[in-house]
Formats: sequence, C-alpha cells, structure tokens
Amino acid sequence: MRDLIRSITPSWLLELYRKRKKQQTRKRIEEQKAMNKGWAKEDLKEQLKSIGIDRGDTVLVHSALSKMGYVEGGPQTVIDSLLEVVGDEGHILMPNSPNASFQLEYIQNIECFDVANDASKLGAITEVFRTHPKSKRSCHPTEPVSCIGPDSAYFVGSHFGEETPYTDKSPFYRVAERKGKILMIGVTLDNAGTNLHTLEDAVDDFKYPVYYPETFEVKVKFEDGSERSMKTKVHDPSWSKKRKCDDLIPIFEKEGVLEKVKVGDAQTLLLDASHMLNTMIRLYKEQEVTMYDLGNYSTVTTK
Repeated sequence: MRDLIRSITPSWLLELYRKRKKQQTRKRIEEQKAMNKGWAKEDLKEQLKSIGIDRGDTVLVHSALSKMGYVEGGPQTVIDSLLEVVGDEGHILMPNSPNASFQLEYIQNIECFDVANDASKLGAITEVFRTHPKSKRSCHPTEPVSCIGPDSAYFVGSHFGEETPYTDKSPFYRVAERKGKILMIGVTLDNAGTNLHTLEDAVDDFKYPVYYPETFEVKVKFEDGSERSMKTKVHDPSWSKKRKCDDLIPIFEKEGVLEKVKVGDAQTLLLDASHMLNTMIRLYKEQEVTMYDLGNYSTVTTK
C-alpha cells in the first residue's frame, strides 16, 4: 500500500512531506535536549547489551541518527558505545557508500573512487565511523564498508576487484560467515537491506536479471595514493524499483532470523547474519522466495 501511495503522489508533495517530517524530527530532538531527556553513552551501552550485543561480537550496523532522539555527543557517542560493548576482540562494520541513488546513475558519473576521501552518503554516523583512526575501508566503488576490529583486513581486504560487491569475498558475506549480527537502527530492509543481495551471488542462476547488462570499468584510488582499475556490475534500476524488502520482515521473524528491538528512541531490527543467509538460500531453493517475489511462502512450514 505504501508503494502504491508513493507511485500516485506528485513528487513535489512527497518532497514537502519529507521536509515537514525532518522539521518535526529536529524540533523533537531539540525539545529532548532542552529537557535533558537525551541518551548518554552509558544508556546506549546498557541498551545494546540488553538486546543481545555481546563482547567479542561482529556487528554490521546501519543507522539513522535522527530516529534515535537526542544523543549526547552525537554520532561519536553511538560509535563509542558500539565499540566498547563488543570490546577489543569484537568487530563493528558500517557500509558507507558515496552513492545514495541508483548504482547505475552513480557509476555513469564517476571517474574514480577515492577510498580515503569520498564521503559516505549513508548518514552522519557512517561518515564519522569512516574517518575513525582505527577504521579500515574496503575498496569496492559501489558498496564500500569500513571495519574496526582485530580482523578488519579479513572483512574488508578482499572487496577490491569483485565483479559484484556481494560475493563470498565481500564484507556482507563474511559477516554471515563469521556468524555476526546485523543491527539496523532506525532503518528497515527497504532502505538498508544490503545483505539481501548476498543471495543473488550465493545461488547458481538467480532467476531475476537484477544486474544491468553492461559491466563498468572504474578507477580506484587507494589510501596510499596508488590507482588501479577494476570492473563491476551494478543493479538495474528497473529491477531495483521492484524490490519489496520489508515484506520479508514477517518471514524473517517467523524463521527466527530477526527480532524487533530499540536503540535510543529508534525502532531497530536485529538479525542473525548467518541464519539470514542460510534461510534466504533455503527458501529460494524451496519456494523461490526473494525480495522481488515472496513465492509460495504461505505453504512453507517453519523449520
């Protein structure tokens, strides 16, 4: 229903609605600040522990700071809370693509991806995390990910040169391989469901032609100043528009992949990355369930 409403609403009216929502959010945050009702680091740490984030965990984080309410210290407080809860032996990862639009539009308009300097377009928390002195950023031009933790090279070091950013060498896949968690603070699968794409590369002959026919060659400038070219595929916008990612939420809940929690004031999704990938593969093979079509899931008995 939400997609239908968006499709028939004039773009200027949608933009006006978004602007008013942002104004209301800013007002609410300012009121919380004035009333000293915000979230301090210790509050967030206790919340994270209570929802099941533990010392030594690997956690891939998507976030919307504005949905959290007033956070004392802003993005840095969120990052420090996450790092302190997982400890020195744990890993925090954050996608930080320099693209907030369709991959095709982005790739057609860049000459070079600058690993050290191209800012994240995925929110304030991701940009502060990207520039953290301990953060290591992967070198794929369309879906880079940064990581802090002792094995950061394992998670992000093999992303360069992969024809798609979701292969078994990608940070997205390796979080699942290491039985990590995905924390979606104030966002949902519709706007932050990157790990859903691991299914497309994990099965043979994925049934939908989700990639654009042309393969693109892109120059990548590494942190040491050297440059190399690589080839990559990008998603076809006509298929991107057909995604119904949030329709998978009740399925993932039923399958024990996902639970709904809160971080700050934000409605948050916590997913088991390995269970998510294995469940997607199983349901695709059994019932052709994808983010594009739920197949015959109603006939599936939860295992």
